[in-house]
Amino acid sequence: MKLWGGRFGKETEHIVHEFTSSLRFDRHLARQDLRVTRAHALALRECGVLSPEECERVLSALEDMGREVEEDTFPFADDEDVHSAVERVLVERLGEVGAKLRTARSRNDQVAADLRLYLMEETTEILHLLVGLMQVLVELAEENLGVIMPGFTHLQPAQPVLLSHHLLAYFEMFRRDVERFAQARSRMDKCPLGSGALAGVGYPLDRWLLAEELGFGGITSNSMDAVSDRDFAADFLYAAALTSVHLSRLAEEIVLWMNPRFAFLRLDEAYTTGSSLMPQKANPDLAELIRGKTGRMVGHLVSLLVMLKGQPLTYNRDLQEDKEGVFDAAEQLRSMLEITAAALRTAEFDRERMEEAALEGYLNATDLADYLVAKGIPFLMAHEKAGKAVRLCLERGGIPLESLSLDDLRDIDPSFEEDVYRCLSLQECVRARDLPGGTAPGRVEEALREARGWLETESLRLQR
Repeated sequence: MKLWGGRFGKETEHIVHEFTSSLRFDRHLARQDLRVTRAHALALRECGVLSPEECERVLSALEDMGREVEEDTFPFADDEDVHSAVERVLVERLGEVGAKLRTARSRNDQVAADLRLYLMEETTEILHLLVGLMQVLVELAEENLGVIMPGFTHLQPAQPVLLSHHLLAYFEMFRRDVERFAQARSRMDKCPLGSGALAGVGYPLDRWLLAEELGFGGITSNSMDAVSDRDFAADFLYAAALTSVHLSRLAEEIVLWMNPRFAFLRLDEAYTTGSSLMPQKANPDLAELIRGKTGRMVGHLVSLLVMLKGQPLTYNRDLQEDKEGVFDAAEQLRSMLEITAAALRTAEFDRERMEEAALEGYLNATDLADYLVAKGIPFLMAHEKAGKAVRLCLERGGIPLESLSLDDLRDIDPSFEEDVYRCLSLQECVRARDLPGGTAPGRVEEALREARGWLETESLRLQR
């Protein structure tokens, strides 16, 4: 059933129908479309288009259709879109009463409402999964408190840090993702119903009743903007893409850390896969797939932005292309968050190997320079002298800095004393970074307490 055939003297060509039909993917919105139709029926009753008895018949039919959607028995046919499918079934079952539901609405405001509802639900689910992953990171940080590992810049050994500090860096990334999704959800939370095709409708619909019935916190302010706005979808895709980027960075480290050259991490065998040729392999495929899917997520965002950039007001059929990327992004991100949390929950860190690796690469060279600064030498000169000490170690076969004798060090600068060796220990290097946000044990413990408190507050907020 088409919702617009009266003006036309010809049937739509089959290839045109196939090309323009969106039912293949927008049937994902069937549950939301039924909710929107139910709210619309109540509004039509309030303004006298439906009698109370007619409204009851519509609500009963919609309830039956909702069960069919949940049971996957809804009679979809060769419909143009999900709205046409719902309306067709209503008319088939209720006759003229079903046909009244088209009064005072357009598919333009209808789909905008459907998509907002869908994304609000998906965003809430993603927020729960994000908080769950952050919980795992905090637990791992608490279990491994005090473990020292090499920190890297340019993927080269840089300075020693606590493993807990490293894990909490991802906690901060995901905390920002939570904030982004929460902000995106707040901008979705406006009901566009009553906007009609673009100019509003000629019936006294109670727009606030519609918003309240559907759980929206407010109504849109401009009918033309309401039917053509997809900023809320772009907000969602941006938050999803950036969360995926953060997951991909974590996934990349999982891949590196599982490599025997690092050997920092072991994933449970249940979260690895093997090779069809090489019997010894246990591959971090899930991490690699997360990296790969991230490109797809970024692509969905770019696709939507490019599609929106050239559209004049108001609704244009281009907007049909907003949904497939949104549906896929929501599904993929949920899976990525769930699998990452599950894999990390069962992972094991090789603490000894991490601390052993922290002894390689002269990670305490900055502290050697800082020692000289404490003796009154400007850092620029101290940096050069510490570099000379490293070069001397390299010339002697790569021995550690602490293997240089005091005489060796005094040849570089007479300010060196016996206490220099204390400042070169990894534990002292870590303890020295004792400022807010630093990797000193006390500061990391403070950060963990704050993270725990934030998680408790956020979990309670999500339950409301």
